[in-house]
Amino acid sequence: MSNEELHRKSEIECVLERRESQKEAALKLDISERHFRRILQRYRKEGLAGIVSKKRGVPSNRRLSEDIREVVERFINEPLMKGFGPSLMAEKLEEYKGIRLSKETLRKTMIQTGVWKAKVKKKMEPHYARPRREHRGELVQIDGSEHAWLEDRGPKASLLVCVDDATSELLEAEFVPEESFFSYGNLVQRYFKTHGMPKAFYSDRFSVFRVNRRGNLRYEPVTQFQRALSVLNIDLICANSPQAKGRVERANQTLQDRLVKEMRLLGISDYQQANAFLPKFMAEYNRRFAVSPASSLDFHQSLDETLDLPFLFSIHDFRQISKTLQISYAGKAYQILTQHPAYYYANQEVLITCNAYGSVSAWFGGKQLNLELLEERPRQTEITSSKSSQAKPLPPAYDHPWRTYGKKINGKPVLTTMLDE
Repeated sequence: MSNEELHRKSEIECVLERRESQKEAALKLDISERHFRRILQRYRKEGLAGIVSKKRGVPSNRRLSEDIREVVERFINEPLMKGFGPSLMAEKLEEYKGIRLSKETLRKTMIQTGVWKAKVKKKMEPHYARPRREHRGELVQIDGSEHAWLEDRGPKASLLVCVDDATSELLEAEFVPEESFFSYGNLVQRYFKTHGMPKAFYSDRFSVFRVNRRGNLRYEPVTQFQRALSVLNIDLICANSPQAKGRVERANQTLQDRLVKEMRLLGISDYQQANAFLPKFMAEYNRRFAVSPASSLDFHQSLDETLDLPFLFSIHDFRQISKTLQISYAGKAYQILTQHPAYYYANQEVLITCNAYGSVSAWFGGKQLNLELLEERPRQTEITSSKSSQAKPLPPAYDHPWRTYGKKINGKPVLTTMLDE
């Protein structure tokens, strides 16, 4: 008997012993007085068997038919569905087979067939959730996730994503070979053109966003990404822990599960196809998981069309012009071609920009200078210690005394070449 049935038995005995009324017992059991009289009548006729539920040990009326259960088991055991969780499996079962089951029913079926193993939650230190921002575009979390997105159909890559803090909406995403300044620069440029400029970005402490080795500097160094955002009047906040930017971290977990399996079902085998598929996936993702913001006001600012975003998201550096009007950058020398006299540019500081394609430009007084790459000369051979394992001794000269050691004619040493002849 269950605890509820044992409780009913004790109340029935109290009524039979006239220690309380039927109305009082019904109130304690939270049932109607009429239903209590029915239970009391069954108890008088059948004893304890009258209290025990008649459904116990009887198959459920809502159980799956054998035909449907066989179709479901074949579907969840297909190699293509390997690794699908109960929620996503239930969605695909309805989409492909037209069978609608709850995720818990499917979870039990998957556990019974050995496709899924019940997970035991570990005790973890709680991280209290930070309240969402009220406005869309007020804070956008940005992050990259390296993963085997194509499984064994391609190499690993990084997926860069932008997630709105107020709505959990996936605003922009792109597959790139690796996280870098230029990859993040291309991502946010597309973001600005599509949605406008947000009030702030929220990121981790990756070297693109923040200089982590400051040494004994009294000031905080500025990264190229921070410089570009400061010109656009966009704040960059670096989180102290992954839990602080939990919305984008949870989005990455969902993407590593659902996006990988969606691309497997579609047979996507390269990242060009994957990037083409992302807009459709993002629309479905936002339909299912995005929430409404607390305020209808959008904090995105419209992008100024006069801004040169490719110039802004290039690497900026400064160099000094020599007296011969030459500039050195990244191990290469460039000659400035100009009609002005040499003293006009000599010893002046110029701005050097380098874009994602490695093209170098120089700017002076807001105008671009004409540069010519000078001929590159090979570096001197690196001197290797004779004690090094990589050192290779040079052979002695043909007339070296070592070659004539122990070889003499009439008491006089001769060259080995003479003896060979």
